[in-house]
Amino acid sequence: MPMSAAEASLSSRTAALPVTGWRWAPAFVLAFVALWPMPGYAEAVLALGALAGLGRVLVVRMRGQGRLLSGPAWALSSALFAAYWAPELLSAPGAVDVGRALGESAADLRYLPFLWLVAAAVATPTGRQRTFDGLAIIVAAWTLDALVQIATGISPLFWSLDQLKWQFSGHGMCAMEDIAAGDRLSGVLGPCNAKLGLVMASMSPFLLIAAARRFGVAGWLLATAAVGLVVLMGGARAGWITFALVAAVTGWQLLGVRRLALIALLGVFAAAGAAALSPQLQQRLQRTAAAMSGDEAGVDNALSGRARIWQAAGCMVASSPINGIGVRGFREAFPACDPAPQSAPAWGQGPALHAHQLVLEILSETGVLGLLLWCAGAALAIRAWRYAEPAARAQARPAMLALAVTVFPLNTHLAFYSTFWGGVTLLLAALYVGSLLGTGDGQG
Repeated sequence: MPMSAAEASLSSRTAALPVTGWRWAPAFVLAFVALWPMPGYAEAVLALGALAGLGRVLVVRMRGQGRLLSGPAWALSSALFAAYWAPELLSAPGAVDVGRALGESAADLRYLPFLWLVAAAVATPTGRQRTFDGLAIIVAAWTLDALVQIATGISPLFWSLDQLKWQFSGHGMCAMEDIAAGDRLSGVLGPCNAKLGLVMASMSPFLLIAAARRFGVAGWLLATAAVGLVVLMGGARAGWITFALVAAVTGWQLLGVRRLALIALLGVFAAAGAAALSPQLQQRLQRTAAAMSGDEAGVDNALSGRARIWQAAGCMVASSPINGIGVRGFREAFPACDPAPQSAPAWGQGPALHAHQLVLEILSETGVLGLLLWCAGAALAIRAWRYAEPAARAQARPAMLALAVTVFPLNTHLAFYSTFWGGVTLLLAALYVGSLLGTGDGQG
């Protein structure tokens, strides 16, 4: 149905308004990331940011003096949210835990205004510089902290947070049994939240690209070596793959294929040297090598039980192929689909909590409908990149790379419908949209 003259006039005036972003939006983004070691506080910042973003949208709309985002940025950020959120809602009918599936979908509505806020943070050149530089500084600080832990056994940042926790609540950040069981570098996140390798790998493009822009090849080499060591000692093999992708893409653009191959060879020798000094790392490398045996048990052991989990995920897909077993219902559905219920699992006691792989998580928990919606979201994001101007691509490159390696399907993953990793992924998606479809360097 064609627009009336009044509607066309209003649309024209709205499109003519400048994209202003919001000067406080970068502060919310950086606070959210900096507080990841304290998930409860990070969630509070996310909720507060969502409310603040929604309020700012209404104020700007009523004043009519500008726009937080461009029209395409509004559309793409909302579409990516829908591609993530709609599968949750569609998975509720027939879910193994209907109440939880509905509760998750209701709670995740807060992500929509937060996505708008994050995209607005990088919608202008000033906001983009503040946000990306701030993220690079946070990653650098966490890298230095982890290097100190490698040298001394203590993470200064986590120790400081732990002392504050003792002062205010009478107990530490982690239980004693978690500290005793820690078998990998934990850094600022602590031994009870052993995700340092994955987090650093996913966020590394912000530091590596910033170091290359400011200090050239030397800066990139130093940043890559430092973050690479932290990711390696973090012990998460999914993090190794993620960081290898980041290093390959950023290094290929900066060094070319031949010099990058030489750097990669030196990296292999450095990793071998680190393994010789770290029994824990050596053990993980030996478990990884077990996959080369070709034996099913060896592969499952190398994957820390993932093969068993993936077989169970396939069973869940077969039992409910259209809309899945329900978001976050993997734990409840696992016992009925466990292919070896009499054998002790490689991951320890209890059922598997999620599929540990993006495609299998989506298929098992949200079915074919969920996968189609995720693919539609991915197609829209790729299309936006394809048709963007070269200058827009350049300014969005750190966020694009961080998002791409985080959802890289040929890897293992944390749960994308969990509070922590879902928040990380949607943050990166919003940074990508806002920086790609925001104003250029000559505007703002």
